[in-house]
Amino acid sequence: MTSPSARLAELGITLPTVVPPVGSYLPAVRSGNHVYTSGQLPMVNGAMPATGKVGGEVTPERAAEVARFCAVNALAAVDALVGIDAVVRVVKVVGFVACVPEFTNPSVVINGASDLLAEVFGEAGRHARSAVGVATLPMDSPVEVELIVEIAP
Repeated sequence: MTSPSARLAELGITLPTVVPPVGSYLPAVRSGNHVYTSGQLPMVNGAMPATGKVGGEVTPERAAEVARFCAVNALAAVDALVGIDAVVRVVKVVGFVACVPEFTNPSVVINGASDLLAEVFGEAGRHARSAVGVATLPMDSPVEVELIVEIAP
Protein backbone atom coordinates (compact mmCIF):
# COMPACT_ATOMS: atom_id res chain seq x y z
CA MET A 1 0.00 0.00 0.00
CA THR A 2 1.01 3.60 -0.59
CA SER A 3 2.40 5.40 2.48
CA PRO A 4 0.00 7.73 4.30
CA SER A 5 2.08 10.77 3.34
CA ALA A 6 2.03 9.76 -0.34
CA ARG A 7 -1.70 9.09 -0.19
CA LEU A 8 -2.31 12.53 1.36
CA ALA A 9 -0.34 14.07 -1.51
CA GLU A 10 -2.39 12.08 -4.05
CA LEU A 11 -5.55 13.45 -2.42
CA GLY A 12 -4.16 16.99 -2.59
CA ILE A 13 -4.12 17.32 1.21
CA THR A 14 -1.32 19.16 2.98
CA LEU A 15 -1.27 18.69 6.72
CA PRO A 16 -1.42 22.08 8.42
CA THR A 17 0.66 23.35 11.30
CA VAL A 18 -0.86 22.14 14.54
CA VAL A 19 -3.06 24.76 16.17
CA PRO A 20 -1.52 25.67 19.53
CA PRO A 21 -3.60 24.56 22.51
CA VAL A 22 -5.91 27.18 23.99
CA GLY A 23 -5.94 25.41 27.36
CA SER A 24 -3.94 23.14 29.62
CA TYR A 25 -3.50 20.18 27.29
CA LEU A 26 -1.32 18.81 24.50
CA PRO A 27 -2.49 18.33 20.89
CA ALA A 28 -1.39 14.67 21.00
CA VAL A 29 0.22 12.26 23.44
CA ARG A 30 2.04 9.00 22.77
CA SER A 31 1.60 6.08 25.16
CA GLY A 32 3.39 2.93 24.08
CA ASN A 33 2.40 2.14 20.49
CA HIS A 34 -0.60 4.48 20.49
CA VAL A 35 -1.11 8.18 19.90
CA TYR A 36 -4.15 9.89 21.38
CA THR A 37 -5.14 13.25 19.97
CA SER A 38 -7.04 15.93 21.79
CA GLY A 39 -10.31 16.92 20.22
CA GLN A 40 -9.58 18.82 17.04
CA LEU A 41 -11.73 21.62 15.71
CA PRO A 42 -12.12 22.25 11.97
CA MET A 43 -9.74 25.22 11.82
CA VAL A 44 -8.59 26.08 8.28
CA ASN A 45 -5.90 28.75 7.89
CA GLY A 46 -6.66 30.01 11.40
CA ALA A 47 -10.40 30.37 10.87
CA MET A 48 -13.48 28.31 11.60
CA PRO A 49 -15.09 27.33 8.23
CA ALA A 50 -18.55 27.00 9.77
CA THR A 51 -20.17 27.78 13.10
CA GLY A 52 -23.49 26.94 14.67
CA LYS A 53 -25.61 23.90 15.27
CA VAL A 54 -26.14 21.03 12.87
CA GLY A 55 -29.79 20.92 11.93
CA GLY A 56 -29.93 24.67 12.51
CA GLU A 57 -27.40 27.02 10.89
CA VAL A 58 -25.30 24.13 9.53
CA THR A 59 -26.59 21.40 7.23
CA PRO A 60 -25.57 17.80 7.90
CA GLU A 61 -23.77 17.78 4.52
CA ARG A 62 -21.71 20.87 5.38
CA ALA A 63 -20.98 19.45 8.83
CA ALA A 64 -19.62 16.24 7.23
CA GLU A 65 -17.27 18.41 5.12
CA VAL A 66 -16.21 20.21 8.29
CA ALA A 67 -15.60 16.85 10.03
CA ARG A 68 -13.01 16.13 7.31
CA PHE A 69 -11.14 19.28 8.37
CA CYS A 70 -11.20 18.02 11.96
CA ALA A 71 -9.69 14.70 10.84
CA VAL A 72 -6.98 16.49 8.85
CA ASN A 73 -6.11 18.54 11.94
CA ALA A 74 -5.99 15.39 14.07
CA LEU A 75 -3.63 13.79 11.53
CA ALA A 76 -1.49 16.92 11.70
CA ALA A 77 -1.22 16.48 15.47
CA VAL A 78 -0.14 12.85 14.99
CA ASP A 79 2.32 13.88 12.28
CA ALA A 80 3.90 16.56 14.47
CA LEU A 81 4.42 14.05 17.28
CA VAL A 82 5.57 10.86 15.52
CA GLY A 83 5.29 11.36 11.75
CA ILE A 84 2.24 10.32 9.76
CA ASP A 85 4.00 7.37 8.15
CA ALA A 86 4.45 5.77 11.59
CA VAL A 87 0.69 5.10 11.73
CA VAL A 88 -0.14 1.45 11.13
CA ARG A 89 -3.85 1.59 12.08
CA VAL A 90 -6.56 4.01 13.05
CA VAL A 91 -8.01 2.40 16.16
CA LYS A 92 -10.83 4.73 17.22
CA VAL A 93 -12.54 7.96 16.28
CA VAL A 94 -14.64 9.96 18.70
CA GLY A 95 -16.75 12.66 17.11
CA PHE A 96 -18.86 15.33 18.77
CA VAL A 97 -21.59 17.12 16.84
CA ALA A 98 -23.12 20.32 18.21
CA CYS A 99 -26.71 20.02 17.08
CA VAL A 100 -30.26 21.08 17.65
CA PRO A 101 -32.25 18.65 19.83
CA GLU A 102 -34.23 17.42 16.82
CA PHE A 103 -31.09 16.29 14.95
CA THR A 104 -30.74 12.61 15.76
CA ASN A 105 -28.09 11.34 13.36
CA PRO A 106 -24.62 12.59 14.32
CA SER A 107 -23.11 9.51 12.67
CA VAL A 108 -23.77 10.93 9.18
CA VAL A 109 -21.69 13.97 10.15
CA ILE A 110 -18.77 11.98 11.57
CA ASN A 111 -18.76 9.86 8.41
CA GLY A 112 -16.91 12.83 6.89
CA ALA A 113 -13.95 12.13 9.18
CA SER A 114 -14.23 8.35 8.90
CA ASP A 115 -14.36 8.42 5.11
CA LEU A 116 -11.23 10.59 4.94
CA LEU A 117 -9.32 8.20 7.19
CA ALA A 118 -10.30 5.27 4.97
CA GLU A 119 -9.15 7.25 1.91
CA VAL A 120 -5.75 7.90 3.51
CA PHE A 121 -5.06 4.57 5.23
CA GLY A 122 -7.18 2.08 3.28
CA GLU A 123 -8.30 -0.91 5.33
CA ALA A 124 -6.03 0.26 8.20
CA GLY A 125 -8.17 3.40 8.34
CA ARG A 126 -11.34 1.51 9.26
CA HIS A 127 -11.93 1.98 12.98
CA ALA A 128 -14.19 1.75 16.00
CA ARG A 129 -16.16 4.95 16.54
CA SER A 130 -18.46 7.00 18.71
CA ALA A 131 -20.55 9.84 17.27
CA VAL A 132 -22.21 11.94 19.93
CA GLY A 133 -24.62 14.85 19.68
CA VAL A 134 -23.90 17.64 22.16
CA ALA A 135 -25.35 21.03 23.06
CA THR A 136 -22.23 23.10 22.41
CA LEU A 137 -18.59 22.90 21.37
CA PRO A 138 -15.68 25.35 21.73
CA MET A 139 -15.79 28.45 19.51
CA ASP A 140 -19.33 27.49 18.37
CA SER A 141 -17.81 24.74 16.22
CA PRO A 142 -20.34 22.32 14.77
CA VAL A 143 -17.92 19.36 15.00
CA GLU A 144 -14.95 18.14 17.04
CA VAL A 145 -12.99 14.92 16.36
CA GLU A 146 -10.35 12.99 18.27
CA LEU A 147 -8.33 9.97 17.18
CA ILE A 148 -6.52 7.02 18.67
CA VAL A 149 -3.97 5.53 16.28
CA GLU A 150 -1.56 2.64 16.57
CA ILE A 151 2.00 3.38 15.49
CA ALA A 152 4.90 1.18 14.55
CA PRO A 153 6.99 0.08 17.57
